[in-house]
Amino acid sequence: MSEHHTLASLRARHGPRFRWLLLLSVMIGTMASIMSSTIVNVAIPDMSHHFTLGQERAQWVSSGFMVAMTASMLTTPWLLARYGYRHTYVGTMLLLMAGGIVGGLSNSFSLVLAARVAEGLAAGIVQPIPAIIILRAFEPSEQGRASGIFGMGVVLAPAIGPSIGGVLVDLFGWRSIFFMVVPFCLASLYMAYRFVPVTSPGGVAANRAGAPLDWRGLLLGSAGTLCLLNGLVELHGNSAVRASVLLGGAVAAMVAFVWWQRRLMGSGREALMNLDVFSYRQFAMGSIVAFIYGTALFGSTYLLPVYMQLGLQLSPSHVGTILLPAGLVLAVTIAGVGRLADRQPTWLLVSIGLALLSLSFAVMVLVDATTALWVLVAFAILGRVGLGFILPSLNLGSMRGLAPALIPQGSSAINFVRMLGGAAGVSLCGIVLEWRLAAHGDSLTNPATSPARLAAFNESFLMLAALCALALVAAWQLREQPMKKA
Repeated sequence: MSEHHTLASLRARHGPRFRWLLLLSVMIGTMASIMSSTIVNVAIPDMSHHFTLGQERAQWVSSGFMVAMTASMLTTPWLLARYGYRHTYVGTMLLLMAGGIVGGLSNSFSLVLAARVAEGLAAGIVQPIPAIIILRAFEPSEQGRASGIFGMGVVLAPAIGPSIGGVLVDLFGWRSIFFMVVPFCLASLYMAYRFVPVTSPGGVAANRAGAPLDWRGLLLGSAGTLCLLNGLVELHGNSAVRASVLLGGAVAAMVAFVWWQRRLMGSGREALMNLDVFSYRQFAMGSIVAFIYGTALFGSTYLLPVYMQLGLQLSPSHVGTILLPAGLVLAVTIAGVGRLADRQPTWLLVSIGLALLSLSFAVMVLVDATTALWVLVAFAILGRVGLGFILPSLNLGSMRGLAPALIPQGSSAINFVRMLGGAAGVSLCGIVLEWRLAAHGDSLTNPATSPARLAAFNESFLMLAALCALALVAAWQLREQPMKKA
């Protein structure tokens, strides 16, 4: 280990500003990973046409990414302990960049899907890292501010990304959007070699001779996620038996995962997920909110571009233009709410955000083919203001009560739960949409939109509104005994 790149040496070299430079370094990489998860949705219609894909196969471009991201999040604490911050971070950025390049150059859908899985693996590993840094490197009085600044930076990329991506798709085709992560990855690699320490969480040396990775737990978690997604897809197919088998397999895999983690912990071995984090009431309630919130967030990220292009017959560039102001408002909201999170109860901020997000989905039923674009912009802004209240508050409110040694595990676990909800949400929106389209006697393969198609989309948005309203129940529980174990 280089003594010049340990946490202690970098902190001594750069002084008080080091924690902000470190946060900026991982923020750039996280921006790249989040951009890769959302921007591809703008290109799904064009990609579907290019490869002659049905709706079910096309949505795997998004859901395949989500599955890989969800599973790989479980490995972050182990990777950080074994290889340290820098090597873990650099490795994920190289993998993310490779996925973007391969996806953009691919001539087959299978290779595109493989590239998306690689991007998902990298994104999953990197996304728990910022929360660990914020809770370890910043004082409690600064954590909300740090979360707000980090969140503002992170949402700017996906806010601007769809706008730029929409224009690129119109001008150069769907391949161009894969290359957008490359400059972010290059910048993150440069920053990593300057400011990211080689040490592990807590400033200790990385231990490459430490406990081996819990491969059984990782396989069980991955199998459960895959079975869940495929089972949801089969729900609107012709095989109820196949759907039941897959969903039953998902439940069995998750039960086996929990059993195996408890067995490892009971024998003193290192588990993939330390289940002790869920003994903290605040964290347990936050995890429930995170799951439902992830379902609504990522489901809508898939549904909105498809709705605007195939329901309202808008071009990809128009979609990006509509979403851009909302993204900018989201960035400003996060910065402001981050400061509030240092002074106001996090349960209140999360509840306000969920209420606004639910309302933004509910009012989509008022939209039709004659609706002015500014109304769509206003509705999108309403939802993003809601997200701005949730994003900097939920992780802080959930993990502030954890013991310092459990913070890496807590960050990994709550991100895993959120992304598990997100992976399910992408499939769930696709399922509900297909189900309601069939009920109204329409299909997305028809070239022209219709009132029946819009009605199917409206009912899908109402489902998301109901999910956010349901999450409010768990959010209210955050205020009860916030720092006490369950």
